[in-house]
Amino acid sequence: MKVLITGIAGFIGSHMAEYLNKKGYEVDGIDNFNPYYSVKLKNINADNLIKKGISVIEGDLRNDTFYDRLEKDYQFIIHFAAQPGISATSSFDSYLTNNVVATQKLIEFTKKQKSFIQFINISTSSVYGDYATKSEKAVPQPTSYYGVTKLAAEQLVLAEARKKEFRACSLRLYSVYGPRERPDKLYTKLIKASLNNTQFPLFEGSKQHKRSFTYVEDLVNGIYLCLKKQKLTNLEIINLGHHKQETTEQGILCVEKLLKKHISIELKPARESDQKETVANITKARNLFGYNPKTNLEEGIQHQIDWFRTTIEDHGEF
Repeated sequence: MKVLITGIAGFIGSHMAEYLNKKGYEVDGIDNFNPYYSVKLKNINADNLIKKGISVIEGDLRNDTFYDRLEKDYQFIIHFAAQPGISATSSFDSYLTNNVVATQKLIEFTKKQKSFIQFINISTSSVYGDYATKSEKAVPQPTSYYGVTKLAAEQLVLAEARKKEFRACSLRLYSVYGPRERPDKLYTKLIKASLNNTQFPLFEGSKQHKRSFTYVEDLVNGIYLCLKKQKLTNLEIINLGHHKQETTEQGILCVEKLLKKHISIELKPARESDQKETVANITKARNLFGYNPKTNLEEGIQHQIDWFRTTIEDHGEF
């Protein structure tokens, strides 16, 4: 079986590629190496994948001519590539083109596959809005450009499945963390602040935000289980996260405990469109394909600390 992964040099995409490679799948990947965050980190991820025999192709999904470089015999496409987060420095156009236009062009490429089985779209709990606490039946109420455009991308993909162009599902992810986490995300920033004796920038009011922190290996295992049950998951929207809910403050205290050091806080103005509460209702994923995340927060953060230290030792700051 041959799988195409978009956003393969990124955090979750690189883990997914390794996981499927170990399972015996032939994996190709696409990444545009967008400088939204450290390209050095993406290159580290890509180099490690290439050493394992995984193909990494640099290119932009928005570019029609790029698709001429790809093969036409993929059985699965897992679509991670997106303009992420809710950064004030990202324009609406960047969300629109990277999340909606790119997805539509990828859909057209998918229709040309010879023996295609399923398109797995990677969505986000941000489509639910400020409070992502309900089942997949809840009406989406996104409050950010990111959430709005990811919801649009999700519906573009599912529209093709409704028309029976190909099988597809969409997975809404919750607060994924672990080794290779983006430098702008919570735990990488906390670990870096602690090890470098610098202040951690905390958005006002966010200490009490509640999250379903989901360890990346549990998450990619869930995506794999979804892929294996593709006949059951066609046309489905499915939450993937950890069922346990913890606050940002609990996350901070966990990093402090593991590194045995108090982290100094630099308070920043509240961030617009930041979700107030998330908790992954994963009943559907459990029932459909036996999804069962097992990694607790302390265990997962320890893995991330170990990765961070090794990466800094081998490659320097990123």
